[in-house]
Amino acid sequence: MYGLVNKAVEDLVVSRYGEDMWARIQEQAGVDAVGFVSMEAYPDEVTYKLVGAASEVLGRPPAALLEAFGEHWILYTARQGYGELMAMFGASMREFLGNLDNMHTRVGLSFPQLRPPSFVVRDAGPRTLELEYHSRREGLAPMVVGLLKGLARGFSEEVAVEHVHGRDRDGFDLFRVELQAAA
Repeated sequence: MYGLVNKAVEDLVVSRYGEDMWARIQEQAGVDAVGFVSMEAYPDEVTYKLVGAASEVLGRPPAALLEAFGEHWILYTARQGYGELMAMFGASMREFLGNLDNMHTRVGLSFPQLRPPSFVVRDAGPRTLELEYHSRREGLAPMVVGLLKGLARGFSEEVAVEHVHGRDRDGFDLFRVELQAAA
C-alpha cells in the first residue's frame, strides 16, 4: 500500500490517542519508519502490522479499528488535496459509488503501483444499493463499512450499512447500503 495509507493510520492514532501512543504502536509493530512518504509504495505487511499492533496496544478489535480508519480515510484524503478529485466523481453518494472504479483508474495515474479494489453497484430499491467489493487483500471489509459511513458524512447524507456476506461465499464481500431520508 502507498505511504498515504500509513500516514492516514498515523493521523488517526495521533489525533485520537497522541504521539506517545503512535510511538508505542510503531514499536509493537516493529515498524521504525520516521515518516511515510505518501507517493512511495510499501509492502501491505507494514499496514497490517500497524493495525495489528494498534489493536493490541489500544485493546480494540482490528475490525473496529479498520472501520474507524475507513471513516477517517475519507476526511484525511480530502484534507490531503483529494477532495476536489472525489467531488468530480459524484454529487451524491449514489452517484459517487457508481463511479468508484473510474475514480481509482484516475488515481492510478498518480500512483502507478496502485492495486485498487473493484466495486459493482446495483440498485436494490429506491433508497437501497448493493455493493460488491472485490479485492486481492484479505480482511478489509470492516474498512469498507467505515468508508461508506465517511462518504455519507462527506455528502451530508446518512446511511445504514450491512455486511451481508464475506468473500468466502461468492469471491467478494457484499454490502447493503440503505440511504436514509434527510433529517
